[in-house]
Formats: sequence, structure tokens, C-alpha cells
Amino acid sequence: MSVRLEIAGKTAYIEHIIFVQIKRTDERGTLRVTNQHYLKQTKDSEYAFVLEGNNELFGTGALAEVGAHAHHLGMRRVALYTDPQVSKLPSLETVEKSLRDRGIRVSIFTDVEIEPSDRSLKAAIRFAEEDAFDGFVSIGGGSVIDTCKAVSLYASYPPKHFLDYVNQPLGKALPASGPLKPHIACPTTFGTASECTSVAIFNFVELGTKAGISNRAIKPALGIVDPEALKTLPAPVVAANGMDVFSHAVESYTARPYTQRPAPDDPTNRPVIQGANPISDLNCLEAIRLIGNNLIEAVRNPDDFGAREQLSFAGLLAGIGFGTAGCNLPHGMSYAVSGLVRDYRATGWPRDKPLVPHGFAVIVNSPSVFRFMGPTCPARHLEAAQALGLVDDGRLPGDLLADGLIDIMRTIGVPNGLRGLGYGDDDLDALTEKGWKQRRVVDNAARQISKEEMREIFAGALRYW
Repeated sequence: MSVRLEIAGKTAYIEHIIFVQIKRTDERGTLRVTNQHYLKQTKDSEYAFVLEGNNELFGTGALAEVGAHAHHLGMRRVALYTDPQVSKLPSLETVEKSLRDRGIRVSIFTDVEIEPSDRSLKAAIRFAEEDAFDGFVSIGGGSVIDTCKAVSLYASYPPKHFLDYVNQPLGKALPASGPLKPHIACPTTFGTASECTSVAIFNFVELGTKAGISNRAIKPALGIVDPEALKTLPAPVVAANGMDVFSHAVESYTARPYTQRPAPDDPTNRPVIQGANPISDLNCLEAIRLIGNNLIEAVRNPDDFGAREQLSFAGLLAGIGFGTAGCNLPHGMSYAVSGLVRDYRATGWPRDKPLVPHGFAVIVNSPSVFRFMGPTCPARHLEAAQALGLVDDGRLPGDLLADGLIDIMRTIGVPNGLRGLGYGDDDLDALTEKGWKQRRVVDNAARQISKEEMREIFAGALRYW
């Protein structure tokens, strides 16, 4: 049955509507559409999206339950992964005690690198291969959880070549050969939401870029999100985490809609990253709202636990959102920013080596991306700006969102664009070359861009104030 549809005063008849936001229905029964994001475009385009269940436990004090849930999942011999910083915090002691109290034997790996490299990942894999572990627990930020997710895959089904599980074009993106041993992920930050996604990221040192693994098998069996773990986060880390959450949410909300992907040849094998969809929209808009209401206060006032608790929930919501929708240009460009770092050392992170925290690497590109991509889906950029608490004052939606974000960046101490991280005009070609290779996320943008356009966006991100 065809439906009469009126868009901007023009009438059309279409055979299939996936999802539209309806402003009202007039007396003729004509649908007046304010958002065309999910109209089916061609007979060959995607018409469905996969909503996979997330097993997440959220609540203050929940870390003390790790042992009970590990025992329930059949764990009796656990490899516990963390990093040198978290290994000194009460959170690790809580998790270890909870496991041992249930009679579970625990071996601890504490050498996960912040922004892990292939070297760090390979060491973590060797640790897992040294004993007959029947489960994994990770406690730390996204670096720790991503490492443990990858370890669970590599240790269970060792590949012929290290890059076999890595996304194309760097690797072959091979699927897992079977189910993995259970993994409980316990975040002590709130930026990456790695506990609820099927993606793991690491730095591939030889190529000077980040590599990703997108594999449904590596999603943790359970995520335990305890906001109390955020009490120890320094203000700059809260700022970077908040920017990462914000970018996750906006990138997912403005990503290519799932209905613009080609329909799969095998309907049982839809990709992990599917594009913007109605479920990701709900999660991401609320995450943006929570960031707008709480991030500045959480950075300014470390004793405001209520604000940090709300940020913890925002991270979880955005993670569920981008876990199906996927990110796009800011994240694709961020991998070049992280991989090519020379001398930048951030306050609040180990200073023994140059490091651009992930949240900063992402957000320095975001205002420039919003200005450039705003005309492609203006309604989406306006809705994201309004969720952040901004008022439509007639500016172009991409500019409104970019300007509001820049105000937040200045307030919470984010570096002033790429120059604030040590990059300059002479680095634009190298940044573009590295960023252009991140096809998994670059191709998830609302429209395809050229390599020259990516360079233009990088140039726009050099400085904001």
C-alpha cells in the first residue's frame, strides 16, 4: 500500500517508510515529515537494523558484586586485566576481594598501556596463554577493557596472522570461530563505554595509526558500571571523558542512516556498525542532554558526586547508541591525531611518553566537522544543539552546535584545536593521509567526502579561539 507524503510542500507517493518523525497529520491524511532520515532510498537499500542486547549493571557500589556474577558465569580461574594506575586504586582491591571471596582463583596483569599499542596487546595475549583461564575480568578505562576484549578473542582462537581480526583495509576482519570465554568489564572512567560495544582499538606502532577490531563475539558478557569509581578521576580526565561521550553521541546521531546502507546478501550477517537508527537516537540525545547539564560542574567541582554519577550514565547511554550506529568523521580523524603525536603530554595522564588522550584527539576535530557537515543534515545538528541546551538563534545548525561546543571546551580546559596539541599547517597532509585510511568510521558519515575535503576539515580544526 502506498502512502501519500508531503515534504516541504511537495507531494510524493512512496511504497515503504521505515521511520519518520511526524509533525502532524492534516485533514487529508497527509504525513508532514520533519525528519527524512529513515526513508528507504532504493529497492536495494537496508530496511532493518539489529538491536543486540546489552548486559549492563549500573549503580553505586556495584563493583562489590563482581565475584557473584563471575561465579554465576562459570568462572573459577580468572585473568584480571588492569593498568599501573588503576592497580593502585581501591577499585582493584574491591574487585579482587569480591572474586576471591567466591573462591575464584585470580591472576592479575597490570601492564596494559594507556592508549594500548600492538606491543602492549601482544604482551597481554601471552599472559592469557600462560594458564588455563576460564574467564576474564577487566577494570580500568577503555584501554584496559579494549585490551581484554581483544585478548579474549586472540587467546581463544589464535589467528595465523596478527592482523587477521583487524578491520579492513589493515586486516581481514575475520569473525570468531566460536563463542568466547566470558568477560566482565568494569569501567573506572566513563568516556569509551567499551563495556557495551563490540569494538576494540589499539595503536599499530609500525604504521603510526590506530587499528580497530569490530567483532560481535568480543562484546563483554557483562558490564558493571559503578559511578563510585569516578571519584578518583582528576578534572582533566573528566573533561576528556566527557568530550568523548559527547562526540560519541553526536557522531552517532548525525551518522549515515542505516537505511542508506546496502541491504546485506546474508540477512544473518549484518555489520556491527549499522548507521543511525531510532534506538541509537533515543540514547544519544539523552546522553547529549546529560553532558550539557553536568560536565562543566563535574570538572569545576570534583566533590559533586551527583554530577559524576550522571556523566557515568551518559557514557553508558552513548555507548549503547554508538555500539549500533557507529561514529564517523571526528573519530576517524582522531586516530591520526593520536598516532602522529610528537611532544604533547597531558596533565592527569602518565607523562613518561607523548600522549594525546582519546577524548581530546576526538573533540579538537569536532567543531570543524560540525560546520562542514551541518548542511548535510541540518535538522540533526539543530536537535543535537538543542539537546545540549543551546537556543536556535538563526545561526546555521552546524555553526550553532560548533560554537556551543567551543564554549564548553574553553571552559573545561580542552586544548585549543590541533595547534594546542602541537600540530601546525605543515602536518595537514600527514594527518589527512592517516585519517583517510579509517574507512570504517569515515564511510559512516552522513555523506561521503573527498580526501581534499578531509584536509579542509583538519585545517578548520587548527585553532578555535
